[in-house]
Amino acid sequence: MLELKNISFNVEEEGKGLEIISDVSLTIPDGKLVVITGPNGGGKSTLAKLIAGIHEPSAGSIIFDGEDITGLSVTERARRGISYAFQQPVRFKGIRVLDLIRLAKGSKVSPAQACEYLSAVGLCARDYIDREVNDSLSGGELKRIEIATILARSTKLSIFDEPEAGIDLWSFQNLIEVFKTLRDEISGNSILIISHQERILNIADEVIVLKDGKLERRGSRDEILPDLMARAIAVPECHVRESLQKGNGKGNA
Repeated sequence: MLELKNISFNVEEEGKGLEIISDVSLTIPDGKLVVITGPNGGGKSTLAKLIAGIHEPSAGSIIFDGEDITGLSVTERARRGISYAFQQPVRFKGIRVLDLIRLAKGSKVSPAQACEYLSAVGLCARDYIDREVNDSLSGGELKRIEIATILARSTKLSIFDEPEAGIDLWSFQNLIEVFKTLRDEISGNSILIISHQERILNIADEVIVLKDGKLERRGSRDEILPDLMARAIAVPECHVRESLQKGNGKGNA
């Protein structure tokens, strides 16, 4: 189980302190698919990076499986079973897709096994297995390859930061099926997704609403989603319906 206790995160901007996350306390239980949603700029991605160890909180503590991991690095948290998929994936010149999946798995992975992970995220494996993870790949391709590495790791807590970003509509629909499968075969592992897409919210066991860096409310999708739709809180008002009802899968694939 993951527990956040009174987490705050401040940054300096133009010589002034700016509070991005304000006194957030919550738990992510074992064996659940939890989605954090809320308006743009509300602190969702920042909170995910605090959990992964990319940022260090200004106050509060992070407890994972009974251990205080607040001071641990990204690498140390990864060793304890926390995976993180970036909103904008990193490129690795000189490393093949197959190599990256093997590194993620931490054990020998055959090309056939690697192809299963790539196929799960909508990539034709034979076209990607030997390609380098470099600038020859589009943002959408990198996103799907990164998600494939998270699937390969199968960690205690997998964090996905806006997995729909940069993915075409067909791949987005395929991604929903991947998350459904993960949810149904979760076996004690937890999935935390940062998203404001209705189709992702619809497969959540729990939904957490973060607004202005503060925990506004949490509950089951049946409790939270109707209110989000009614109040148009999940995304900017000018395109709330379009973004919630469609995959919004624009961008390169």
